[in-house]
Amino acid sequence: MEEGTFMEWLKKDGDVVKEGEPIFTLESDKAAQEVESTDGGILSIPPDAPKPGDIIKVGHVLGYLLAAGETIPSGAAPADPTPEAAAPEVAAPTPCVEAVAPICTAIEEPAMTPPAAESPASPRARRAASVRSIDLGTLQPTGKGGRIRERDVLATQPSILDTTVCEVLEPMREVPVTALRRTIAERMMNSLRNSAPVTLTCRCDVTNMVALRNQLKATGADTIVPSYNDIIAKLVAKALRGHPMLAGRWNGDRILLPEAIHIGIAVDTEQGLLVPVIRNVSELSLFQVAQQSRTLIDATRTRSLKSADMQGGCFTLSNLGGFGIEAFTPIINYPETAILGIGAILRQPTILEDGQLGAREQMTLSLTFDHRVVDGAPAARFLQTVRKGIENPAAWLLSEMANSVPA
Repeated sequence: MEEGTFMEWLKKDGDVVKEGEPIFTLESDKAAQEVESTDGGILSIPPDAPKPGDIIKVGHVLGYLLAAGETIPSGAAPADPTPEAAAPEVAAPTPCVEAVAPICTAIEEPAMTPPAAESPASPRARRAASVRSIDLGTLQPTGKGGRIRERDVLATQPSILDTTVCEVLEPMREVPVTALRRTIAERMMNSLRNSAPVTLTCRCDVTNMVALRNQLKATGADTIVPSYNDIIAKLVAKALRGHPMLAGRWNGDRILLPEAIHIGIAVDTEQGLLVPVIRNVSELSLFQVAQQSRTLIDATRTRSLKSADMQGGCFTLSNLGGFGIEAFTPIINYPETAILGIGAILRQPTILEDGQLGAREQMTLSLTFDHRVVDGAPAARFLQTVRKGIENPAAWLLSEMANSVPA
């Protein structure tokens, strides 16, 4: 921790503060926490002390603990932390510097080791010494009146962050990074840097979709059988018409919405992940989608895919069901707004509508979306729409299929 947000004083100006009493609240990047006073005295809060909500650096002077009748020295003002600075003079008031020492997440602490009589120590120093099994009597105090402070304890052990691992136990084999691997890495990191990704998951009953595909298989060997990806692509395209923001793109002061629905299909190849794009999915029949999908996937795996075939998508499907993966967190194919992860189809026990126990085909959907463009509730409604389509695909697709099935 290098800085935090000042929340509030727990003591008022002029209050008597005892050693170990909570004196103010500081919010780190993880939580708000009360900070103890490391000395006793009368709290004096200067006019230029931090206000609630101010960002302060670790070690910044917030106020002073004075003896009775003592006043703040003229010209005293909050200053940036100086770890190498010498200890304050005995006669000077004690600034509440140490109260803003690095804050750790609360843990169940072992019993404190009482300080030796000849080595007075602050509560934070005693706690730090107890956790690290350090004898306070072996430390050189730097605090007021020969007092051991937390910094004295921490100085005896190097930070784990400063430790460099310089020994490899086993020899490692180097694998050159290909241009495609480098591009994939850059795009993944670019997506995380330039979006606010959130993932929603839901389980859906795909019994009817499985039955529909089995029926399509029975139409004959001369017809390309749409895959589950093809069916879901059609259903997603229809859902995007009703939820266009999921197909939009963040563009600074505006959101761009597409004129047509182009859906990318993530394809695993020996060289790496590629995403060919099926054009105008909402305008194609299911069999036309299957034909275009088959052509693009074949071109991807034979390394004959053109660059233009991977551009212009407004939504992406990523299917790991073939590997037995039930749910995962797909990364948005930036600059798109959303991606749908498709899990494995598993036959699982389910309570049927009549209350009886039965077996149904189940699948988990994982939707990652950019929260800058879409809030959680609209994204959830889109996912709910997709689920309804998958659970009853014939009602959405039957009319189109009737017009496209070869005579």
